[in-house]
Amino acid sequence: MRKAGQTLVGKIIATIFFGALILSFAIWGIGDIFRAQAPTTVAQVGETEITVNQVSSAYTKAVQQLGRQFGTVITPDQARALGIDQQVVSNLVNEAVLSEKARELGLSVSDELVVRWIVENPAFRGADGQFNRALFDQALRNAGLSEAGFVQEQRAAMTRIHLAEALAAELPVPAAAREALHRYANERRAASYFVLTPTMAGEIPAPTAEQLQSFYDERRSSYMAPEYRALSAIAVDAAALAKPDAVSEADARQRYEQQKANYGSPERRTVQQITFSSQEEAQAAADRIQQGATFETIATERGLTAQSLELGTFTRAEMLDPAVADAAFSLAQGAVSNPVAGRFGAVLVRVTQIQPEAVRSFEEVAPQIRQEIAQERAREQIETIYYEIEDMRASARPLAEIAQEKGLPLIQIPAVSAVGQDKAGAPVSLPEQEAVVRAAFASDIGVDNEAVRMSNGGYVWFDVTGIEPSREKTLDEVRDQVTAQWREDQIAQHLSERARELTGRLASGEAIEAVAQSAGAPVKTATDLTRGTAKDDLSAEAVNRIFAVPAGNAGNAATGENARAVFRVTSATVPPMVTTTQEAERIETQLQNGMSDDLISQYIAQARQDLGVTINQQALRQATGGEF
Repeated sequence: MRKAGQTLVGKIIATIFFGALILSFAIWGIGDIFRAQAPTTVAQVGETEITVNQVSSAYTKAVQQLGRQFGTVITPDQARALGIDQQVVSNLVNEAVLSEKARELGLSVSDELVVRWIVENPAFRGADGQFNRALFDQALRNAGLSEAGFVQEQRAAMTRIHLAEALAAELPVPAAAREALHRYANERRAASYFVLTPTMAGEIPAPTAEQLQSFYDERRSSYMAPEYRALSAIAVDAAALAKPDAVSEADARQRYEQQKANYGSPERRTVQQITFSSQEEAQAAADRIQQGATFETIATERGLTAQSLELGTFTRAEMLDPAVADAAFSLAQGAVSNPVAGRFGAVLVRVTQIQPEAVRSFEEVAPQIRQEIAQERAREQIETIYYEIEDMRASARPLAEIAQEKGLPLIQIPAVSAVGQDKAGAPVSLPEQEAVVRAAFASDIGVDNEAVRMSNGGYVWFDVTGIEPSREKTLDEVRDQVTAQWREDQIAQHLSERARELTGRLASGEAIEAVAQSAGAPVKTATDLTRGTAKDDLSAEAVNRIFAVPAGNAGNAATGENARAVFRVTSATVPPMVTTTQEAERIETQLQNGMSDDLISQYIAQARQDLGVTINQQALRQATGGEF
C-alpha cells in the first residue's frame, strides 16, 4: 500500500479505500461515531462548567449522609422526591457563582495560607498533635483526590469564604431589631381553655361504600406497597467456618492456662490511706499504731474525716501508684502497712475489705475457649475460601450449589423492601443487612454481583431472584386502614365545626365557664406560656395559636391526637428591654447570622442573573441515576 500510494492513481484508490473503511466502522463497528455523545456538563455558570462527575459525587455523598441520619437506605425515588438532586445542583451552582465573582474581583489565596490550613487541620493530626502525612494521604485516597486536586479545591473554598466574609461579616444590628426579637422570644401569655375530645364529636355513622371509595381515591398514593426483592445469599465468616469440635483438649487447656485471668474476676481490695509530709512523720504514726493507737485516731488528729480516708476499691492493676498497690495487696484485712514512699508523699495504708479472686474452672469455660480457637483458625481460611467461591461464581455456578458444596447454609429471603423489612414490616435476618439490601436494590435479576465485605472480615454473596414492583394497594387490601382513617377524619371535622361554634360564643361575650359546661368539658388555666413550647395538654401548635390571638380574644386549635382546644387569652406579658450584656450578645449574634445569610443569598441570586446559569436536565438525570 505504501508503494501504491506513491502514484497519483494509488493515492486516489487509497483515499477511496480508507473512506469506505471509516464509513463501515461508522455503520457497523463504531456505532456512536456520528451520533451525539452523552452530555458531560450538568450546569454552566459563566465560564465555569459543573460536570456530571462532580454532581454524581456530591449527590452520592448527600444521599449517604441522609441515610445515615435517618438510619435507613434512601432509594433513588425517595431522593428525587426529597429534591436532593436539585439541592445538590443548586449548592454547586452557588459555589461556582462565588468562585466566578471572586475571579472577576481578582481575589486569591496564597499557597502559604492553604498549606497552613492543611497543617493545622485537626483531621490530619496524629496522636502527638502534629501534622501526620500518612493521615493526610489516607484522607486523599478515601476522597479519590490527588494532592494537587485537594489543594485546588481548598484554595477555591477559602476564596469563596473570604468573599462571603467581606460581604456579610460583622453586620451592624439595629438596637430596635435586637429589642423586637428579645420581646418576641420572651413574651409570656396565660389563657383559660377547655379541650374537646373525640368522645365529644357525636355519633359517627359507618361510612357508605361510596364514601369509603371516594376517601380511598383521594389518597391512593398513601396506600402504596413498596417494591420487594427476593434474595438468595451465602455468608462466609469466622463463625460460619469455625469447627469447635476439632479443637483438642490439650490446645484448649493451654489457652486456659495462658489466659486464666480472662475467665474470672481478679482480687479487689478496699483501701484507706493517710498522707504525711515526711517519711519520719509517717514512721512515728506507724510506731504509735503498733503501740495501740488506732488508724482512726491518727486520722482524727490530722483533721481527716472518715470519707477523706477512703481511697476506693481496686484491682491491683487499677491502682495508679505501684508502691501503694504493692503495700495494699500484701496486707491482711484490717492491717495497717509500714510507711510507703508513694508518688504523692509518705502514706500509711489500711485494707478494710478483700474480695477474693474468682476464676471459673476449665470445664466451665472449655466450650467458650474451643469456640475462640476455632474462630481464630477459621479467619485464616476466609480469604482462601473467598477466592474459591469467586472462581465458582465465575463459572456460573448457582449459589445453592456453591453453598451445598462448601457446607454453608443458603439464606433465602422471599421478599425484602429497600428499608430491610419483609411484607409484615419486620426486619429480615440477613448478614450485613443494610449493605446487602442497598446493593440488591442497585442490582437486577441475573446480575453477577460483587461480594459484600462484612464488618468482621467475612463476605456475603447474593443473587436477586425476583422483583415485585411497587404498586397501589387495592381498597380491599387496606379497607380496615381506610375505614379507621375515614373515621379519624370525620371526628376531626366534627370537632373543628364544634370548636368554631363555641369560639363564636366566647367572642360574643359569653363566659368560658358557661360555654365549657355546655360542651361537657372542664375549664383549665395555663400560665407562663412561651412560643413554640407545649404545656400540660396544650400542644406547641396550640400554644403558638394562643400567641397569634390578641389578649382578651378567643380562638381554637388542634392539640394532641384528635382533640381541639378552645381558649381565651387572659393576659400577655411583654418583657422589659435587654438588661444583660450576655443576652444582648446572644440576640445580636442570632440576628447577624440571619442577616448575613439573607445578604449572601441575595448577592448570589443577583450574580446568577448577571453570569447566566444553564442546567442540562438530561445530564442531571445521568449524574443522579435517573431515567432519560
